[in-house]
Amino acid sequence: MELSGAQILVQSLKDEGVEYIFGYPGGAVLHLYDAIFQQDDVKHILVRHEQGATHAADGYARATGKPGVVLVTSGPGATNAVTGIATAYMDSIPLVVISGQVSLPVIGSDAFQEVDMIGITRPCVKHNFLVKDVTQLAETVKKAFYVATTGRPGPVVVDIPKDMTDPRIKVPYKYPKKVTMRSYNPVLTLQKDQIKKAVDLLLGAQKPIIYSGGGVVLGEASKELTEFARTLGYPITNTLMGLGAYPATGAVGGHGVAGPHLAPGTEREDRGGVRRLGGVVPEEIVERRAGDSEVADIGGDLRRDPQKARVPTGRLPTGREGGPRHVELALAGRELRLQGVPLPEATVGHEPGGLVGHAGVVPELAAGARAHQSGL
Repeated sequence: MELSGAQILVQSLKDEGVEYIFGYPGGAVLHLYDAIFQQDDVKHILVRHEQGATHAADGYARATGKPGVVLVTSGPGATNAVTGIATAYMDSIPLVVISGQVSLPVIGSDAFQEVDMIGITRPCVKHNFLVKDVTQLAETVKKAFYVATTGRPGPVVVDIPKDMTDPRIKVPYKYPKKVTMRSYNPVLTLQKDQIKKAVDLLLGAQKPIIYSGGGVVLGEASKELTEFARTLGYPITNTLMGLGAYPATGAVGGHGVAGPHLAPGTEREDRGGVRRLGGVVPEEIVERRAGDSEVADIGGDLRRDPQKARVPTGRLPTGREGGPRHVELALAGRELRLQGVPLPEATVGHEPGGLVGHAGVVPELAAGARAHQSGL
């Protein structure tokens, strides 16, 4: 079967199981809209602004668990979508954003409604693609959905030049059943040594707390989290994104809590240049950095691999003498190190020298759902 680039894109969406696409038309994507009009399987939701398209697709993905799909034109249409893309990136929501682009021969010549969508979105997407060969379009779409939905979910941009969708140029179509990418290999299995390190941190905790985030909701692991918390007998709270993962709990504010804590599904990792806080145990680590020796990185999904994440039944000890005497707080590249300093008896809050916490030996000081929100 031979199809044009526009028909290949629409047929690829069908084969991927896409039901809805949220978009707003423009010159660079007119061929794509013609192809959408000629079929009824993929329904188009017309918005009044491209930012609305990305937010609508974001909401669709949250409600259904399926990736949201967006179609916008080049230039201002593409840039209008960036806020919604960044939202999906921060909240780990799977989106595939298809943006129109000027024809390949005039890219880089300041053509009408040309912007560097690849460069603009690089800081706020899991990956982006610029299609340069119409014969690779179907495979590129498959890769986009693969990256968006595996590992830690997130948005992916596919930038398609207008000449790649020319209805006069037709090529053989075959949608791949699966794809592999040498540069992308998400961690899906748990690492036993990191599980052991996490358990050691929990056993050595003097004032432990479980701090659950949106990853628990996205991973549908509320049942496992509830059982885990009740087995340990540890106090538990949620981030804003994690509300609903555990019954009737509130959210910890931007100034955080004192003491070592388990943080399943939260955003304490390296994206955006914020270094993970030592002693925090993320549920799923997709992007990791070497050298974070204080962090127990559990590479994988606890819910998908529960046999490796079992803990002893009954209440575990809540403290141990001789715990580590090191506090480390990293805020967007700025580090504060306290070696064996007893912290005053107070709730965590702002002080002239930074943040202070409860008295005694505190293995770690957390700074809320996202470290950069602390205001330091």
